[in-house]
Formats: sequence, C-alpha cells, structure tokens
Amino acid sequence: MAKASVISLVSLFICIFSSLSFAYASASASAPSPSPSSNQQMRFEVLGHVYCDTCRVEFETSISEPIPGATVKLECRNRTDEKITYQSPEITAGDKGNYKIQVTGDYEESDCDVMLVKSPRADCNDPTEEWRKARVVLTTLDGVSGEIRFANNLGFKKKEALPECTKVLTEMGYFELQKELGNEAA
Repeated sequence: MAKASVISLVSLFICIFSSLSFAYASASASAPSPSPSSNQQMRFEVLGHVYCDTCRVEFETSISEPIPGATVKLECRNRTDEKITYQSPEITAGDKGNYKIQVTGDYEESDCDVMLVKSPRADCNDPTEEWRKARVVLTTLDGVSGEIRFANNLGFKKKEALPECTKVLTEMGYFELQKELGNEAA
C-alpha cells in the first residue's frame, strides 16, 4: 500500500511539472517577436578609446597615452556587395581619448568598423596598420542585447619609441617571447 501511495505521489508531481513546462513553453512561443520595422529604429552607442602607442608595438602598454581630440569614424559595409550602408560623421575624442558614436538602425547584414581618421598630435600621428579597425556588431538579432557596444581601442604610433619601452616590454614578457619565436614575434 505504501508503494502505491509513493508511486501515485510521484506520478502526480510528474503531471504537475509537465503541465507547468507546457504552459511556460506556450506562453514563450506566443510572446510577440520584434518586427523588422521596429529593428530599423534600434539605437546604439558605440564607445571606444584612442591612444598614443609610445612603444610602436600596436597595442597598449602601461606608458601609452590617451589622445584627446583624435578623430574617428564608423563605417558599415554590406557583406555581399561591399556597399556602404552607414557612415557616421567624424567624431572627436574627449579629454581622455574616449569617444561615443550614436547610431540609429539595425545593420545585421553589414560589417561595421570604427577607424582612425587623424591625430592632433604631431609627435604621435602615425596610424596603426589600416587593417587594424575596431569591429562592432550593430544588431540585436545575434543574441547580444542592449544598446551599448564597445569598440576595441585604436592607436596612433609615435615617430620613435620611448627609451623606457624596453623596460616596459621586458616586464610584459615581450622580449622573452621574441627570443623564443625569433622573427615570428616581431
């Protein structure tokens, strides 16, 4: 008799939990999905930073410096035909080298990149390689929610590396890596 009661109780719990899961799944399926026209009105803020690469290594170090007044722009290109689907006006970085680009629209079918335009510093205006752009995703249809997007930091290089770069790069383990890999690390 006790076994029959336990089996009945377990069966009751299974039925209740099955009903709850079915009800939850039905409610989720009937929730309205965003319409394409509402996605066209998406608003994004792209945040980034521009720095002076004082060691000419094309990445930030502890002695890199922000570049207030540096200019960047955002450009989106269709992946299929490479036509420009969005281009921001030129944006000037603030006091600490930070910038914010406002974008309206959903660019699921485009690759969007922030790129350097110019540096106000005569001693630090050599741009990093042209292919070094900061890619940002400007759609909500890829699982990334929210309106803020962070771009990777971008830098201009000094004409000559600072003397203290050797010490900084050694502390980072860069020169040890260069010894191990030879010319591949350069």
